[in-house]
Amino acid sequence: MKKKISQRPLRSFNKALSMWQLYVLILPAVVYLIIFSYFPMYGIQIAFKNYRVSKGIWGSEWVGLDHFVRFLTFPNFWKIMLNTLRISFKSLIWGFPFPVLLALLLNELNNVTFKKIVQMITYAPHFISTITVCGMVLLFFNREYGIVNAVISALGGEKVDWLSNASYFDALYVGSGIWQSLGWGTIIYLAALSGVSPEMVEAAKIDGASRAKVVWHINIPTILPTIVIMLILNCGSLLGVGFEKVFALQNDLNLEVSNVISTYTYQIGLQGGQFSYASAIGLFNNIVNVIVLIFVNTIAKKLSDISIL
Repeated sequence: MKKKISQRPLRSFNKALSMWQLYVLILPAVVYLIIFSYFPMYGIQIAFKNYRVSKGIWGSEWVGLDHFVRFLTFPNFWKIMLNTLRISFKSLIWGFPFPVLLALLLNELNNVTFKKIVQMITYAPHFISTITVCGMVLLFFNREYGIVNAVISALGGEKVDWLSNASYFDALYVGSGIWQSLGWGTIIYLAALSGVSPEMVEAAKIDGASRAKVVWHINIPTILPTIVIMLILNCGSLLGVGFEKVFALQNDLNLEVSNVISTYTYQIGLQGGQFSYASAIGLFNNIVNVIVLIFVNTIAKKLSDISIL
């Protein structure tokens, strides 16, 4: 018995050597993660120091949690946090269900040609850069020559100043995000729907179930684990409102509702040169995201027994 136990590590090692081709294939990805994900973590310590370029990371003065306290006591802290949470929640609430609904609708189409055309049209915006999308928004919703106001004016209405009115910022941000990511987000749900048992669907139809009941009682339960996992992952980036899009749509007239953590970090980090303070804000943002991820994952596990951890 002891002899068999002592041979197990050797057998595992020999088995690993026999699959060396697979390890070679994943080697570039591992090297990429080490260089661009783990090695930069060395610089996190500047969030706890008064970093000076002339002194370097090790030579800079250690200040502990001073930068975190400074951010938490910043007069506009709650305004920035609320702006970030508001945009994130709206993006999640309005943007998350649409890919699921589109996948369910596409799955019900019998016309393969029409299905492919719809998929191609909805997938295409994903390949447009964020800056280009923002340029299209600024162009289409311009007060003077935008196509949206041209249609409104042609129908007898008054032109709306979409870009200068702060109350329209969330709608422009969330709406353009849904348009850009709708088709791409359906891919994973269509893949999950391919696992629906045809025999189960046929049995339900024989029992008199309508197409709506088949979707509700068979299709949705089949992709429910995928929906829950994607929801958990989206909640994990709740404070991760993208910088590019907000910054491109931001102007002096909507700054009150568009100034989020990422844009504030850019202002005080790159423009202000306060690298330690900016690093502390970024680290705080990531810590909160991890806490939210664990919290949502725990709730999902208790309610549906589905989790990622």
